[in-house]
Amino acid sequence: MKDNAILEYDRTFVWHPYASLTNPPPVRLAKSANGVEITLADGSRLIDAVASWWSVAHGHNHPKIVEAMRKQGERLSHVMFGGFTHEGAVTLAEKLAAIAPDGLNKVFLADSGSIAVEVAVKMCLQYQNAKGRKQRTKMLALKGGYHGDTACAMALSDPDGMHTLFAGMMPKHFFAEKFSAKFDIEELVMFAETLEKHRDEIAGVICEPVFQAANAMWFYSPVYLTYMKSMCAAADIPLVFDEIAAGFHRTGPLWAHRAAKVTPDIMCVGKALTGGHCTLAATIASEDVARTISEGTPSAFMHGPTFMANPIACAAANASLELFAEGDYEAKANGIEKILAERLPPLKALANVKDVRVKGAVGIVEVERMPRVDDIERVIRDNGVWLRPFCNYIYTMPPLVADARAVEKISSAIADLASAPPGDEIADGDFHE
Repeated sequence: MKDNAILEYDRTFVWHPYASLTNPPPVRLAKSANGVEITLADGSRLIDAVASWWSVAHGHNHPKIVEAMRKQGERLSHVMFGGFTHEGAVTLAEKLAAIAPDGLNKVFLADSGSIAVEVAVKMCLQYQNAKGRKQRTKMLALKGGYHGDTACAMALSDPDGMHTLFAGMMPKHFFAEKFSAKFDIEELVMFAETLEKHRDEIAGVICEPVFQAANAMWFYSPVYLTYMKSMCAAADIPLVFDEIAAGFHRTGPLWAHRAAKVTPDIMCVGKALTGGHCTLAATIASEDVARTISEGTPSAFMHGPTFMANPIACAAANASLELFAEGDYEAKANGIEKILAERLPPLKALANVKDVRVKGAVGIVEVERMPRVDDIERVIRDNGVWLRPFCNYIYTMPPLVADARAVEKISSAIADLASAPPGDEIADGDFHE
């Protein structure tokens, strides 16, 4: 099919995420990708400033990951995980248990980040059910959070955020106020009061540690996590850390919650797990959570995605984890942070800029109103940088292998867009799993 025919068919029949089908936003025809760049049909190249929704940690088309997937596909492309196992899945579970926080070593391999969250919630409910607390069926989450696009994950995301359209179909959970960048004891007291008031209904507590991504693009003090852990332990309520966006060195350390020196009871990982080469996620539980569920009624954990532990995806993840182990990715993230911290804060002087936030390989410019679509398109074209701003956030979360030149170009593109005249209203939402 010729390029123009592909684009025409796409515009008529293909539904893109967070987009209208009858009035779709512009799309680009990607032909190939390598390293930090995506090559388009016209031969131009764009630096992927958002790591294809924060997943392409090692760069596009990494030869080690591609070769691992190819070899696996020649032997075993898929087998149901009910009643079968395979070496790649076992090796991956072993690798994840080795790098997970101490005590987390029971691995459930899911097929996407949203599903990993759904699995974690089911674990919390089955944990409480096994202990005879069947009334504990709700979760406690933080406002400003985002945990995915499936029904359960939506219900745990900010109730005033992007999912309000679906409020009528979602179960109601409990929410505490978003935490501040600097520790505030009053906010912790409010969290404690919510937990205590509803402790007989709460099965688990979930949060994105330190970095709330797709809803708030917000960093908060890790001190809160230390107190959350002690409160949850006292109430025998599992604490779930959603490290899907923040994990694998996105904020600097391997896990964002390491700054708090605490261990959750359950942890969700995804996105960069496969280096962004295919979809796979995991929910990792403690010995206590796994044993309690397995000794309850039912003793089986009640979840089983068709493509869980897909062999090709496991091969990609094993290769990705080897790359993380071989390279100093914390240093890479810190190098990106240094450039972003030099280039982005001066943008606060712009009239339309509300705030600038930088941590690890994340840079966020919050604007009062998003520039017009035409200006966004111009900035992408003129700078050769792929940006995907949403709501009132112009941000970058580049591949962790992005060199100084790429990060500087990304920073220049963000500055160009932040300097553009604001549009008439905040841009339509653009959120993602």
